[in-house]
Amino acid sequence: MSEVQTLPAQNGNPKRRKALTALAAIVVVGGLGWVAYEWLVASHYEDTDNAYVQGNVIQITPQVGGTVLAIHADDTDFVKAGQPLVNLDPADAQVALDQAEAALGQTVRQVRTLYANNGSLSAQIALREADVAKAQSEVARATDDYNRRAALVSTGAVSKEELNHTQSQLSAARSSLVAAQAAVVGAREQLASNQAMTSGTDVEQHPQVQAAAAKVREAWLAQQRAALPAPVDGYVAKRTVQLGQRIAAGTPVMSIIPLNQVWVDANFKEVQLRKIRIGQPVTLTADVYGKKVEYQGKVAGLGVGTGAAFSLLPAQNATGNWIKVVQRVPVRIALNPSELAAHPLRVGLSMDAKVDVSKQDGKTLADAPRGGSTSQTQVYAKQDDGAAAEVRRVIAQNSGRAPAATATAQRASTAKATPVAHAVMGAAVAASSTTR
Repeated sequence: MSEVQTLPAQNGNPKRRKALTALAAIVVVGGLGWVAYEWLVASHYEDTDNAYVQGNVIQITPQVGGTVLAIHADDTDFVKAGQPLVNLDPADAQVALDQAEAALGQTVRQVRTLYANNGSLSAQIALREADVAKAQSEVARATDDYNRRAALVSTGAVSKEELNHTQSQLSAARSSLVAAQAAVVGAREQLASNQAMTSGTDVEQHPQVQAAAAKVREAWLAQQRAALPAPVDGYVAKRTVQLGQRIAAGTPVMSIIPLNQVWVDANFKEVQLRKIRIGQPVTLTADVYGKKVEYQGKVAGLGVGTGAAFSLLPAQNATGNWIKVVQRVPVRIALNPSELAAHPLRVGLSMDAKVDVSKQDGKTLADAPRGGSTSQTQVYAKQDDGAAAEVRRVIAQNSGRAPAATATAQRASTAKATPVAHAVMGAAVAASSTTR
């Protein structure tokens, strides 16, 4: 009876055993495949979806205060370096420039007077020396008169009273000689004092003229700064300025973002930084384009602190209950400019970054200073171009080297070429078009 009952169980075991064996084989093969993938592929990459596009957000702030007359760019507009963005009222700056030019002209004329005084003071010395010679001759004559009369007093030919008069004349002549000699010394001291104000330089290079010229340059720059140019090529964002608004120096009016200079900050976990090195290739995808568009970048640098360390309110882990939180470190990834031109990115977009860490010959931190400047602009350097010419014009006009009519014509042509004049004209056109 027992043998009959055991037969069905023995007949069913092979199927169950095969199923369990197949399942175990699948698990083993899957495990071996996972180990092989982890060893051969996954271990050569570090990836994260905590990555975002970053870029330079250049704030446009006026260097002088004023009332807004014209706005030439709005949000999403593309602007070129040097293109005017906002124009301020230049009236106050023009008044200050006129005052500075008048002060410079007055200073030039005063300094010219110093140089002219050298000749007149030299003539005064010659005159005083002639007075000394005259006084010396008077002393010699008075001395002879006195000596002759003194010899005749004993004979009675000359009275005592006449001798006294001759002696008085001699004393007066000697006093006149002393006064003339003192006048010569005074005239020479005046000449030396005046020469100390003029020696070693000319009118244009005189310190007083240079100080007044610096005021003209300062006023000229203030006038030029009434027009706010774009420092770089880029797109306008966050425009807050309005027409007629009175803004002070340093007030943000808008931002310029050069989208051809963006990068990616990928925030890797601290445990993922073991194999990341500078120069390793990175494959990135953006959610805005999807998986079909890939960017090829390189690790440009690793942050020197975690995000929590540089946060506005850093964590105080030494107080209260503590729970360990895995920290993240930003890793800067440089992008290919040609890929950026083909598929532009925006600041703040999320990215997926995958770093190939198979090559370990790079460094984790840069050990050499960056060669040259990271970014620069020559837009503001051009604002001083006309200042030197304006100073020379004013000096020439007040030095007698340029006729007044010619100087006035030069100033008129300079004013026509001034960017502020163009700005005011542009503001009027913009205002009229807005009204229409």
